Amino acid sequence: QVQLVESGGGLVQAGDSLRLSCSVSGRTFSRLAMAWFRQAPDMEREFVGAISWGSGVKLYGDSMKDRVTISRDLVKSMVELQMNSTKPEDTAVYYCAAAVRGLGHNRGSDRDDYDYWGQGTQVTVSS
Repeated sequence: QVQLVESGGGLVQAGDSLRLSCSVSGRTFSRLAMAWFRQAPDMEREFVGAISWGSGVKLYGDSMKDRVTISRDLVKSMVELQMNSTKPEDTAVYYCAAAVRGLGHNRGSDRDDYDYWGQGTQVTVSS
């Protein structure tokens, strides 16, 4: 089992920056990949970005790739999502997820690739 707890969400104004954190605990896997997804009301859950826990290789979705950076801290056992130049359309619940098979060819950007999920943290961007 892997436990994930997100933090850092809140209300920001358009153009502000925001950093989300995900605390990772429990069983470790050699090929673990960590990702961020988001889900706005009445929308599908959308891939934001992922990072390989061991190698640090990153993968970004198209919607936010120019405005976000994903990183991991092996000492603190955390994954972070730095969001810049936020927009009202970034308003969503942001979820942290873990995939035990890691990133690979055609694997890592689909929600079905992920085995564990956090509860999510709300991000609201006002105009």
